[in-house]
Amino acid sequence: MLRDILSGKDPEVEAVVQGLLNIRPDVVLLTRVDHDLNGIALNALASRLAQDGLEYPYRLAPAQNRGLPSGLDLDGNGRRGDPDDAHGYGRFSGDGAMAVLSRWPLGEVRDFSHFLWADMPDARLGTVPVAARASHRLSSSAHWIVPVLLPDGGALHLLAWAATPPLFGARNPDRNHDETAFWLHLLEGRLPMAPPSAPFVLIGLPNLAPGQGDPSALRALAVHPALHPPAPGASAMLASGPAPLSLIQPSADLHVTASGLHPEAARHRMVWMTVTVDPAPP
Repeated sequence: MLRDILSGKDPEVEAVVQGLLNIRPDVVLLTRVDHDLNGIALNALASRLAQDGLEYPYRLAPAQNRGLPSGLDLDGNGRRGDPDDAHGYGRFSGDGAMAVLSRWPLGEVRDFSHFLWADMPDARLGTVPVAARASHRLSSSAHWIVPVLLPDGGALHLLAWAATPPLFGARNPDRNHDETAFWLHLLEGRLPMAPPSAPFVLIGLPNLAPGQGDPSALRALAVHPALHPPAPGASAMLASGPAPLSLIQPSADLHVTASGLHPEAARHRMVWMTVTVDPAPP
């Protein structure tokens, strides 16, 4: 990926760059971006954007579950060390992870990447080997709450995740559902950690396509009273609508002024939304 960014000639990288230059978001969550220890690849992408006047001085890309060895036979095939035996599928540590670029400073991140799948209420563990349940993490990449520190002194919290696709393995349909259901349980106080502070935005990759996986957790979020109703093109499905690969869905106290999909941003089109945050109280 670093090679492709530095070359300036890779069609997928350039499509993402051009999409960001056209939309010019204040904050962006990237998925399927390779993580490296020193952030070299992410910094190279930010430098590429800065060449055209889009500055992201604040960046987030901690270690995640993608490709992180578990030391266990998580897929139950009798072998250890396969890509599907990592805490999140990956050929190497950091393969296809997440990152945040921001114009505004970022506060202390709440990172739930170590949360065990077995600790989820109503966890769908039927396809997980019994021997692996004490160690199997829920997040295939990560679950973060990232405070974006706004100029007026307030903060907007990003509830960010990237679920595994519900294909390519016996566990993935259940894991995909439960990775999204994590936010539902958190909002309803069913997890052993504090719910997010408002205002917040669900932003990430549910990774569902029509006819794939179980959309019930997304449907519940789409009508949840703590969340804004789905917005055209950029939020969770309506009760009978198509499932999203990506979504942005803000808390009910935010004001949505525009939203949509950018068609030029590579395999997964860019989902974007403009929101207005009420001023922080004095």
